[in-house]
Order: sequence, then structure tokens, then C-alpha cells
Amino acid sequence: MSSAVPALPTPGWRALATYGGLRMPLALLELPLFVLLPAFYGQQLGVPLAVVGGVLFAARMVDALTDPLIGAGLDRTRHRITPLRWIILAAPLMLAGFVAMLHPPEVSSAALALWLALTSILTYLGWSAVSIAHQAWGAGLAFDDRGRVRVTGFREAFGLAGVLLSAVLLDPSKVGALSLLFTALLAIALLALTRAPLPWVEPAGPRARSPGLWRQMREPLAGDRAFRKLLSVFMLNGTATALPATLVLFFVADVLQAPGQAPFFLFLYFVAGAAGMPVWIAVGARIGLRQAWLLGMAAAVLAFVWAWALGAGDTTAFALICVLSGLALGADLAMPSALLARVIASAGRAGRDEGAYFGLWSLATKLNLAIAAGAGLMLLQALGYRPGSGGPTWALALAYAALPCLLKLIAAGVLTRLEMNSNGPRENLR
Repeated sequence: MSSAVPALPTPGWRALATYGGLRMPLALLELPLFVLLPAFYGQQLGVPLAVVGGVLFAARMVDALTDPLIGAGLDRTRHRITPLRWIILAAPLMLAGFVAMLHPPEVSSAALALWLALTSILTYLGWSAVSIAHQAWGAGLAFDDRGRVRVTGFREAFGLAGVLLSAVLLDPSKVGALSLLFTALLAIALLALTRAPLPWVEPAGPRARSPGLWRQMREPLAGDRAFRKLLSVFMLNGTATALPATLVLFFVADVLQAPGQAPFFLFLYFVAGAAGMPVWIAVGARIGLRQAWLLGMAAAVLAFVWAWALGAGDTTAFALICVLSGLALGADLAMPSALLARVIASAGRAGRDEGAYFGLWSLATKLNLAIAAGAGLMLLQALGYRPGSGGPTWALALAYAALPCLLKLIAAGVLTRLEMNSNGPRENLR
């Protein structure tokens, strides 16, 4: 039987900064991985778009399958290997893969595809281990909804700062500066993390026994109905977010015909996201995590759906869409992980099984990106779209704007019908 979670206060902002700062280099890496790579390898280096999509899909699938294993391993070793040690061991792998990915050798197109596959897998594996350990750490820092949304909101605010930095460097000619900045930020964040507050861990009893590894990996899905339902919403909503992120450079270049303004649009979007984050933290604490997420979904659809009707030269309208949809971004960043932390605590698994939950959560994130990068790009090519060729841009516009809004509405509909306290005694997840 799990021991009770202690009623400890949420750490102050200085302590949360030492913990959350790692999210900045992690986010600095993310935007180039699923926005820059398709354009970099497909346009700059001449690898066929379908090949790039297939390679990224396969690499993310291989990586994604290891996430539950990483999470279960984190739980099984938590009394011997701290999350900090996991992070320090995995960070060099992430760094080596990312730098190599941005600096490929001058080889044939087929060899470049292989290089992309190998460096992607190395980067993703390192990123997964660091990210899962970091998120599981955060779940042990707060013990009520107000504290949970503060921890996740603080962490994701650092993430938005990292994304903003990468947005201004999202150009193939700036990969050297991007590599140096990532290296420096990662080193600073790791040093700060050594001074961060430790997560609460359930004390190990003298007769405590670890379940088998396979059982530990699948237990959150098999035994926690609330988690399964929350995960389904997260995947629908995540796919809705990953599609425009993957296609934005193509949309700006071929629909708006303003390729040079893509970094500016991304910068607007993430500046608005950073500006809105404190508001979403307050909203989540006031009206409840689920209601705040639903409100954010509705705001995102209302702001973004108009992008499907834009055409050449509609840059002012698109800039406004970027600002308005960016203001809704904070709900997608702060609420899901805070809800997950609450589900873990309500199931009596706080302090011992966060890794297994966040491993599956990370797997879902990878599946979303794989669907967007693989199936999305392949579908566009099947419909006749070719980057820069003046092909059927209507297909690109629908895939970029209309389809994501439809998926987000479906996710919101599922979320409104969830009874997340149906699996045993739980708090009412508003």
C-alpha cells in the first residue's frame, strides 16, 4: 500500500527556476527537430521529401518505443540513481546527436538519409531520457493543483524562452550558432539543476518488491482508466499541434509566398505564448485544470481556423493569427502535465511510479510528431504537392489549418465527457 503524499509547500520561484531552467535547452532543440529538419534536408540538401518524412517517422517510432522502458527504468532505480544522475548521463548523447545532425558530411542523398536516421535516433534517445526524468522530477515537487500548474507553467515558460531563441536561428545558415547556443545553455542548466529542490520519493519499505519490467511499463495503461482517457485527449490534441508545426515553413513559403518572414511569424507566436503563460497559470488555479485546457482549445481554434483561407501576400492577417493562437498556447503547455501529475497522485502512485507514466506520455508525444512528420508529408506528396513548385497549395492549406482545428475540436469533445474520477476514490478533476 502506498504511503500518503506529504502536504509540503510548493518551492518558491528561485527554486523552481533552478529546476525549470533545463526546459530551455530541451525546447531549443525541439523546434529545429520538427520544423527545420524537413526543410533543411528536403530543400537545402536535396533529399526527397517523402524520404525525409519516412526517415523521421521511422526514427521517431524507434525512439518512441523505448520511452516506456526509460520511464520504468527510472522508477526501478529511483532509490539508487536520482533523476539528476539520469539527466547527467543522458545529456551528452543528446548533445552529440543534435550537433552531428545539424552538420552532416558532404555525401550522397542516400547516405544523408542514413545520417539523418542515425543522428535522429541518438538525439531522440538522449532527449527522451533527460525529458522523462525532468518531468517525473517535477511531479514530485507539488501536491495540489495550484502547485502543480505552477511547477508545469514555470517549466514551460523556460521552454517558451528556448523556443524563442531557436526561432530566430531557424535558418540553415545559422546551424553553427544554434549548436553553440544549445551547448552553452545545456551546460548552464545542468549546473543550476544541481541546486534544485529534490522530488518527493516514497520511502522504500524493507519488504518492498519491484514488479517485473514489462508489468511496470504497462501498468499505467492496464490499471488506470483515468490515465487512458487523459492520454487519448493528449494524443488528439498533440497531433493537432504537431501538424502545423511540421508544415509551417512550407505554408509560409508556398501559400503566403513570404519565405523570408517565417522566423518573424514563429517569433510572434512564441512571444505571445510566453506573454500568455502567467494568465493561464492563474486561470488553471482559479477555474480548474480541465476547464482551463478546454478554454485554451476553444481559443486556439477560433484564432487559427482562418489560416486555411489565406493566400499570397496575406502576411498581416497571418501575423495576427500567430499572435492570437500564441496567446492560447499556454493552456496546451501547462494543463496536460499538471492533470497527469494529479492523476498519478489520485491513483496513489506519487513518489514511486511517475517514470512509467511519463514514459508513456513521452511515447504519445513521439507518436504525434511521427504522424505529423511521416503521414502528413507523405499525404501531401501523394496529393501532388511539391515544395516550391506551385503545386496544389489548397492541400497544404487544409492540412496546415483545417485538419488541426478539426482534431482539436474532437479532443475538446472527448475531454468534456471524461469522468476522470471513475477509477477509485479521486478528487474531482474540474
